[in-house]
Amino acid sequence: MYSKTLIIAIAIVLFCASCRVTLPWANEPIGEEINLSFIVRNNLLFLPSATIDGRAGQFLLGTAGAQTAIDSNFASKLPPISGRQTRLLQLNEKEALRFAPLSMDLHGVADGIIGADVWGNRAISIDYASGLITYQKEGIHPESMTLYRFDAEPRVNILVDGKEIAAVVDTASPDTLTLPRGTAPASRTHAHVQLAGADLGTLDIKLADVSTPRIGNRILSKFLVTIDYGKKEVGLWRDPRTL
Repeated sequence: MYSKTLIIAIAIVLFCASCRVTLPWANEPIGEEINLSFIVRNNLLFLPSATIDGRAGQFLLGTAGAQTAIDSNFASKLPPISGRQTRLLQLNEKEALRFAPLSMDLHGVADGIIGADVWGNRAISIDYASGLITYQKEGIHPESMTLYRFDAEPRVNILVDGKEIAAVVDTASPDTLTLPRGTAPASRTHAHVQLAGADLGTLDIKLADVSTPRIGNRILSKFLVTIDYGKKEVGLWRDPRTL
C-alpha cells in the first residue's frame, strides 16, 4: 500500500510533466548551443556570468546594435588595445568570443551593451520565462515560429491599430513599442497591437524621436524570440507560460 505522501508526490511529478512546454529548438544537437542566464533589471537583460578581458561588469543584451559598445569609464580600466587587436567576451566558463567594441559614454545605464557583432553569423534565442539566452551555433529550428526576414537590424512586422509596420527588435529598450513622433509632441498614447498572430490588446506605447519603430522588452517578453544573424531571420513564438 502506497502512503498518501508518496501518492501526492507522484501526482505532482506527472502533472508537471504534462504541463511541460516544448520549446522550438528543443532538438538542437547537444554541444551546439550554449545557455546563459540573464537577470532583468529596469526591464533590461543583463548577463551576470559575462566578463570582458577578465573584468566583470554590468553587460546588457542589445539585439539591435550592430557593434558592441563599452562604457568609456569601464574601457579605461581594461588592458589597452590598438590596430586590429580585439577584446575577449567570456560568456561562461566554456565559451569566449572575440570582438572589437566601440567606446562611448553609456550614461550609467550599463558597462557594456552586447551587440550583434559578438554573435557573428550564429543565432541566439531569448527565453524570457526561464531567464535564459541560448547561443545556437547551428542556427535556429523554425518549427512553430512566425518568421520574419531582415536586412540590417532585426525587424518584425507588427500591426498597430490595424496598420502593418516594420519594427526593430530592440532588447536595449525597456518599453513596449516606441514610434516616431513625427510632428506630434513626445508623449505616451494607446494603440491596439497584434504581433505574430497574437492579439496583445490595447497597450500603452511611446512617441519619441526615433527614426524607426522599435519593440522593447515589455512586448518581447510575451514571446520566445530567436534571431539568426547569419540567415537574417527573426522567429517569434507566443509563449504560453506568459499568458
